Amino acid sequence: MVSLNLLRRQYSLCGGKENKVKIIGITGKSGSGKSTLTKLLAKEMKSDCIDIDQIGHEATYNKQIAKRLCEVWGQEILGNDGKIDRKKLGKIVFSNKEKMDILTDITWDYMQEKLDNVLQKHLQDTIILEWALLPISKYWEKCDIKILMKAEDEKRKIQVMQRDKISEEYFLIRDANSINYEIYEFDYIFDNNYKPEIMEKLISRIK
Repeated sequence: MVSLNLLRRQYSLCGGKENKVKIIGITGKSGSGKSTLTKLLAKEMKSDCIDIDQIGHEATYNKQIAKRLCEVWGQEILGNDGKIDRKKLGKIVFSNKEKMDILTDITWDYMQEKLDNVLQKHLQDTIILEWALLPISKYWEKCDIKILMKAEDEKRKIQVMQRDKISEEYFLIRDANSINYEIYEFDYIFDNNYKPEIMEKLISRIK
């Protein structure tokens, strides 16, 4: 395991320009506590953080992207407000890899442009990236520190069902689409028991 202070590698993010941005990547399954750790660590380090999943949410509200999604899956994925209903969309894509790949193909250019623009603005800063799919994205190799958050499946299920107001059935469908994490890829692996004092200890080990 490594200390943040020991990692000062330079990466080329956009246009091949060398920079001194220090990127911390935090990943883990839904409900594992990665968002909580990200926010607390960002506050402690006075750094910005990016929830990449939120950029994905924004992408579905883009008019052109929403139109393409409706062309593929029909008007039934719209909510009463006329916007993409992510729960309806999720029921379609989370249980089918091919459909998930289609969703990714439609939204990825938008997400990548947004994320690259943010990183370009933080060339001299520390920034934290959070995303369950981070290890299979191009941004994983740009991370100076790689952190995996873990938690017991039953506890994760309860957390997510309460947070997202979803059924157990929907959680299981969504969770089945999670990626597998290779232990050797990480600098830190933390087991979360959802106690505040544990988060404080995790942060003290990283900073």
